[in-house]
Amino acid sequence: MKFSRLQESNMSKVGFIGLGIMGAPMAGQLIAGGNEVFLNTRSSIPEDLLAAGGIACATPGEVAAKADTVFLMVPDTPHVEDVLFSETGVASGLTAGKCVVDMSSISPIATKEFAQKIRDLGCGYVDAPVSGGEVGAKAGTLTIMCGASPEDFDRVLPFFELMGQNITRVGGVGDGQTCKVANQIIVALNIEAVSEALLFSAKAGADPAKVREALMGGFASSKILEIHGERMIKRTFDPGFRIELHQKDLGLALSSARQLGVSLPNTASAQQLFNTCEANGGAAWDHSAMVRALELMSNHRVAEE
Repeated sequence: MKFSRLQESNMSKVGFIGLGIMGAPMAGQLIAGGNEVFLNTRSSIPEDLLAAGGIACATPGEVAAKADTVFLMVPDTPHVEDVLFSETGVASGLTAGKCVVDMSSISPIATKEFAQKIRDLGCGYVDAPVSGGEVGAKAGTLTIMCGASPEDFDRVLPFFELMGQNITRVGGVGDGQTCKVANQIIVALNIEAVSEALLFSAKAGADPAKVREALMGGFASSKILEIHGERMIKRTFDPGFRIELHQKDLGLALSSARQLGVSLPNTASAQQLFNTCEANGGAAWDHSAMVRALELMSNHRVAEE
């Protein structure tokens, strides 16, 4: 169990909205850290969170009314907007002095707009997207990229310490989302590189498992080669992070790049490979399954299913 500075004071009242693959274990870390945690999600609340002491709420607004700090972890920009500003959304339950922390990965531009509306209610706003996947969420070792005022960052840092290890305030609100988009560009292009390397090796007649083992000891070593390279070889494409979510993130990158006048040609090619996977029924595959698109183009597999 992880401990933070929160345990030096009274139990904090925290809300968590969005209990999917990532959100559920993140909320679990807050409960394990000794907080009173109010929960809401689109589907049913996981029984293990309720058994651990989590408190079910009927609406996001109810969560906001009962908690002092409200965390969001939902899929995309429209979902955040709905959770915040629908008739029974978070904003309906806020009172001055509370703080909203969006840990989803969404548009940096929309984030700034949402933040202003919440600030107009007298509340703080933090954007804090994460990297590390389901494994990091369960282990409490997420990388957290934060956009916030120094005061708001200091206020929520003890909560972040329960969920993650590499915690950085990148800058003001919106900068955390910009950092996450940059992260997703790097991850996608690394997946493409590993996919091409292992496919090349297999087609040339080498054992891709042995090639990966050799490369892990050299300059080409990376987390993507270590974890996703193994997935490609073992054909374990159950999602830790779904292709459709990475498509969303690269969509944010490409639309923002167009607004900024920046060319991202390899990001665009990675998105096209994800699109190929989606067209072949793979929207819910793990993003390491990008290799399947390249395999289709080459009529050869890294390994058999």
